[in-house]
Amino acid sequence: MPVGESMLDMVGKTPVVKLNKVVPEDAADVFVKLEWFNPTGSYKDRMALAMVAEAERRGDLTPGMTVVEYTGGSTGGSLAYVCAAKGYKFNVVSSDAFAAEKLKTMRAFGAELTIIDSDGGKVTPELTPRMIAKAAEFAAEPGTYWTDQLNNADSLVGYAEIGRELLAQIDRPIDVFCAMVGTAGLAMGVSTAFAEAGANTRIVIIEPASTAVISGGKPGTHGVEGTGIGFIPPLLDPDLYDEVRPIDEADGRAMAQRLAKEEGLLAGTSTGLNVTAAIALAGELGPGKTVVTVACDTGLKYLAGDLYTG
Repeated sequence: MPVGESMLDMVGKTPVVKLNKVVPEDAADVFVKLEWFNPTGSYKDRMALAMVAEAERRGDLTPGMTVVEYTGGSTGGSLAYVCAAKGYKFNVVSSDAFAAEKLKTMRAFGAELTIIDSDGGKVTPELTPRMIAKAAEFAAEPGTYWTDQLNNADSLVGYAEIGRELLAQIDRPIDVFCAMVGTAGLAMGVSTAFAEAGANTRIVIIEPASTAVISGGKPGTHGVEGTGIGFIPPLLDPDLYDEVRPIDEADGRAMAQRLAKEEGLLAGTSTGLNVTAAIALAGELGPGKTVVTVACDTGLKYLAGDLYTG
C-alpha cells in the first residue's frame, strides 16, 4: 500500500479469508471480508467517511460546523475518527447498552458524548427512538450537521465499495452474500454494486430472531450491538434483497467463540450471526458454490463484556 496523505486514506481495501474448520466438508465455500482492518476496527469507517465527504461535496457541511449523530457505538467511533481527521467537532448520542470500549473510543477521538440510560444494559425497542430524539435536539442547534445514519443514503456510497472489492478479490462467481441489518446500508450498498456489475448473486439479509421485525415478527430485546433496531430501517429496499433470515443470538455468540478458537478470527456477535447464516446457506448450496459475508468489526471491542467469558 502506498503512503497515505492522512488517516482517511486508510479506509477500505480490506482482505478476505476462507473459513476452514467451522464449515462442514459437504458445504459450499465460505469467505469472510475482514472489515476490522479499517482504522477503527469496523466496517462503519466506510459509512462515516462517505456521509461526511458527500455532505462536504454538496456544501451541507463546512469548516467550523459540528457533526451530530446517535449510535450503538461503532458508527460513533468511526464518525469521531473521521471528524478528528477532518477537524470537525462531533456531538454523539449513545447508551450504556453498548460496549464500554466503543464509548471510550469516541471520547478518545475527542467526541462529546451523551449517554442515554438503557433498561438493564439491553437493546430494547424503545432505546433507539430515545437516542434519535436526543440527537434531533442537538441537530436543531445552529451550525450543526446531522448525519442521520438511518435515513442517509450517502452511506451506500461507502458500502458499495465492499461489493466492488469482493468482486475483484474472489476469482469465482459469488452465489450468495449475507449480512446482518442495522441501518441496512451494508446489504443495500453491496447489492447495488453487484447489480451494477451484472453479478447474479443472491442477497440474504439477517436479523436477530428475538426482534425479527423484517420477517414479520414483533420487536424484542437482544444484545447484538448495531442491529435489530426494532423497526424496519428506512434504507432497506425490498427490491435489493432476496430473503431475510432470523438467526438466534445464542447461535451467533457460540459461533463468534468458535471462530476465535478454531479459525483464529476474533470478532463480535454480529459477525457470529453473519457466519452462522453463511454456513447454513453453504450447507443448502453444497460443494462447488460460494457464500460470502462480512466480519463487521474486531472482537477486541467486546473483551470487557461477556462474549468471550467462560
